[in-house]
Amino acid sequence: MKYIADYIVVGTGLTGSVIARLLKDAGKDVLMLEKREHVGGNVHDQKHESGVLMHTYGPHYFRTHSNRIWEFVNRFSNFYSFKAIIKAKVTSGLENWPIAANYIQKHVGEHWEPEFTGTPLNFEQAALSLMPRKVYELFIKEYNEKQWGVKATELSADLCKRFNVRADNNPYLTPGHAFQGLPLQGYHQLMLNMIHGIPYQLDVDFLKNRDKVQARKLLIYTGPIDAFFDYEFGRLAYRGQRRETVFHENQKLAQPCVQVNTPMHIDGSQIRRIEWKHLQNPSSPNTTKGTLITTETPFSPDNPDQFEYPFPDSPNQTLFRRYHMAYKKLNNIMICGRLGEYRYYDMDQVIARAIYLAEKLL
Repeated sequence: MKYIADYIVVGTGLTGSVIARLLKDAGKDVLMLEKREHVGGNVHDQKHESGVLMHTYGPHYFRTHSNRIWEFVNRFSNFYSFKAIIKAKVTSGLENWPIAANYIQKHVGEHWEPEFTGTPLNFEQAALSLMPRKVYELFIKEYNEKQWGVKATELSADLCKRFNVRADNNPYLTPGHAFQGLPLQGYHQLMLNMIHGIPYQLDVDFLKNRDKVQARKLLIYTGPIDAFFDYEFGRLAYRGQRRETVFHENQKLAQPCVQVNTPMHIDGSQIRRIEWKHLQNPSSPNTTKGTLITTETPFSPDNPDQFEYPFPDSPNQTLFRRYHMAYKKLNNIMICGRLGEYRYYDMDQVIARAIYLAEKLL
């Protein structure tokens, strides 16, 4: 079978779907190819046999500052309000994450100085420029060593941009975002609605079928950039999560919020537990007797389907730049998205980036 269109989008995750939607809205001839058995990439959910809705590839809490992005996603689904609360299990019990001001006041004192000053050269130095050592060692150090599988001193300082130390005691994960919620009919339906009217083929591995794909104007590839080049310069490193989901028949709820992080090595190799019933729509609560919990444990995958987090260190950034330079020499191909650009994006950042790329094309 041949796959022919003016614009062929490889991957139906957020990046590919947003670009395809905007191209189709502009009257372009678009075809989408998806390796998996469902659309949406990692933005996917499904009903567990217990009746509880769970996110297939880990929790996705949608939030954004942008009116434009909020209006865009509301084209494809209504949302109900949801603000994530996350706790971290440390020696003192379950504490707020991000770290609340009252924790530091109680366990360190009101007057403290950053342990590191100057330009941080690694993750540990960057973290110690933001917080007291006690806080770093309890909440940050071992969590990130479990997440990435290496010592904190081997990670990039830029990784610290993904968290902060609160000056207040607000319990929510992202209290400053104006728009926060979850799609009323779930993420799978949202993604189906987003690509409605756009032809797509499932179970098509582009990398094994390149000779059957003909993009008359542009190929838009959202998979791993190193795989596109058959790993010519070597393999980029990724981390993924092994997920074990268990239904606890005799418990109404097992934890006080949707996500409890386990940042310390003493609690094992897993880094968090997700209790899905906390995500349910308050206006139509799930009446299941029992609760569903997923435990996530980081690992280093070989299968691109399991790639989730680009590895934050200097050697991998150097290798990515080699691939990016090779990509820039190609014609009629766009490589983009989290895997194509080897960069972690939140969902709203993915959408903003995809809108920008689509508008450049148009």
